[in-house]
Amino acid sequence: MSEHTDEFDQIVDAPFDDALSQRYLVYALSTITARSLPDVRDGLKPVHRRLLWGMRLLRLDPAAGYKKCARVVGDVMGKYHPHGDQSIYDAMVRLAQPFSLRYPLVDGQGNFGNVDGDNAAAMRYTEARLTAAANELMAGLDEGTVDYRPTYNGEEEEPEVFPGLFPNLLANGASGIAVGMATSIPPHNVAEVIDAATHLIDNPKAEDSALMDFVAGPDFPTGGVIVDGPEAIAHAYATGKGAFRVRAKWETEDQGRGTWTAVISEIPYQVQKGKLIEQIAALIADKKLPILADVRDESDEAIRIVLEPRSRTVDPQLLMDSLFRLTDLEVRVSLNLNVLDASRTPRVMSLKEVLTAWLEHQIDVLVRRSTHRVAKITDRVELLDGYLIAFLNLDRVIQIIREEDEPKAVMMAEFGLTDRQAEAILNMRLRSLRKLEEMQIRKERDQLEKERAELEKLIESPARQRTRLKKDLAALRDRYRPETDLGRRRTLIEEAGPAREIPLEAMIEREPITVIMSQRGWIRAMKGHVDLANPEALKFKEGDGPAFAFHAQTTDKLLLAAQNGRFYTLAADKLPGGRGFGEPVRLMIDLEGEGDVVALLPASAATKLLLASSDGRGFVTSTAGAIAETRKGKQVVNVRAGARLAVVRPIAEADDYVAAIGENRKMVVFPMGELPEMARGQGVQLQRYRDGGLADAITFKFAEGLSWGMGGASGRTRTETDLSAWRTARGAAGRMPPVGFPRDNRFN
Repeated sequence: MSEHTDEFDQIVDAPFDDALSQRYLVYALSTITARSLPDVRDGLKPVHRRLLWGMRLLRLDPAAGYKKCARVVGDVMGKYHPHGDQSIYDAMVRLAQPFSLRYPLVDGQGNFGNVDGDNAAAMRYTEARLTAAANELMAGLDEGTVDYRPTYNGEEEEPEVFPGLFPNLLANGASGIAVGMATSIPPHNVAEVIDAATHLIDNPKAEDSALMDFVAGPDFPTGGVIVDGPEAIAHAYATGKGAFRVRAKWETEDQGRGTWTAVISEIPYQVQKGKLIEQIAALIADKKLPILADVRDESDEAIRIVLEPRSRTVDPQLLMDSLFRLTDLEVRVSLNLNVLDASRTPRVMSLKEVLTAWLEHQIDVLVRRSTHRVAKITDRVELLDGYLIAFLNLDRVIQIIREEDEPKAVMMAEFGLTDRQAEAILNMRLRSLRKLEEMQIRKERDQLEKERAELEKLIESPARQRTRLKKDLAALRDRYRPETDLGRRRTLIEEAGPAREIPLEAMIEREPITVIMSQRGWIRAMKGHVDLANPEALKFKEGDGPAFAFHAQTTDKLLLAAQNGRFYTLAADKLPGGRGFGEPVRLMIDLEGEGDVVALLPASAATKLLLASSDGRGFVTSTAGAIAETRKGKQVVNVRAGARLAVVRPIAEADDYVAAIGENRKMVVFPMGELPEMARGQGVQLQRYRDGGLADAITFKFAEGLSWGMGGASGRTRTETDLSAWRTARGAAGRMPPVGFPRDNRFN
């Protein structure tokens, strides 16, 4: 039996939670540092870095030909990134999509998907090469600027980070979900980022707010409009966390004869156009936005979505505000600057911290490049010194080579040459022995000595390093200046408030209805304004009868008042149809008791209501204030023990007096100004009683007097214009009503 025991055969007695937490921690750290979060120095995750590195080794430069994506994915998967080929290809596709990356790093040929949300073609059909931006991101890889590490199987090497000057983290952004943390960085404009970085080089202690003079906000590849205020944008960048409201860009087009359409030319970042149009079409189909008649997609390479309003009278801004609230024409793009710093530690940084870390990396790259170049110059100068010795002693050198068996050792001993110098002399071609070559060697040596002196000054002087970095940044900015098509800012920054609250009328198709409610609380809505005098229209279950019936519109909200002083709200468009007997109103609201509904009326009937309880106390309230938002309703009248809400009447604008009559058949009339306007309460005494309580109350215009029905089939009314005998102060006992007043003590 072998002495070696496989470690997996050993059984270790350990608490399950400890073993689980250790293994999960390893997985979590791996996800955070090697998969989901970008590096602050080059803005790349490992899969993207390995893709670009693999393409570089395949010599897929911008000037070279394209190669099949399957070839690239195969190389990357086999040599550097041992994960699924589809996930690698998906990452590659994103790097090539001009609507996903502000500055694409892969130049794709073939179907790489589109803004509608369609997927790319299979990797065997598509081809790719690097872009100029990717080359700038990898510039300096051969100049000793970064460390290399072995690949997963130890066969090759890969760079730990890219050294190039292109500010990829902010320029192209990143998003990822790790374990317990996530990152979300929107794209930005390269020229603005470079301007902010340059300002930071000159003013390392600059405030976060100072950078806002240069970075206006995200710059999305799909354009759009950021509608947040400058304070909100600045706060997001100062803390590294926040969100931006991004809207579609639109304008109206005149169609002649007073008609118009709204045309959307840019949609928010990462919104799929196909799904967006489906959203809008669903609103039309479900009649949730009646002011919109049609949506058409007339896009080619440029986006063009046409919205046709229901009529020419529709307010364009109201239509768009409705769509901003109901669809992805407005989205929130989050900002979470959670990145891996130079020590591979994840943390949330502010904009200033990100730029500072990136500049430190660039200074480090600059020094390492210069040090690497100095070493190369030193090696070259050593060889050039050997060549010069050979030219000064040319005849003797030729003699040694011709006569000696070991010319290298003799030359090293005689002329004090190093091994490298002697080897280089022996490898010289005969054509290099002409006189002109000696002059070229001296010239090259002088130039290299001058370059080395400058580089050594650069390595020793932080001030020179900053100046050189600014110069290099200026050259990069020139290639991405705002005047170029690639450098032009695409996303507008226009502060706007939240989309307006959409009126109910805009959401519901306005149609006439007749609302009918029975004494037992069954409610229904018949289409159209039916004749309320027609008994055929008002059918009820056996033993039931009419309680309320009135004309309304589907856009109305209905107020239902209960005897306990609680008000409920019903949406007229949600009422059951009028074919049957309707449905119990208690299924729609949490109404207590039975048969205690005092009033049912449209909230649009008047702006104010007269409320009074059976003990004679009352007040005026606003109709809007009585509208309840929930099924439980809103307590408006605080009725006292033994009393109930008895009167709910709309108040006409011209009404200036109140008439109240008690169960004792005594009536008072007093100015409406003596009644307080309240949102909630018991109110004040309208009329005083020795026994009984309030029978009814109404508001009216004093100059026109009071009218009441005469009863019977005649339908005649009687009007009492002279009410001076009943006019008194609020709270009086009153006197008997005019002759002919109804015996039920009701005004109408």
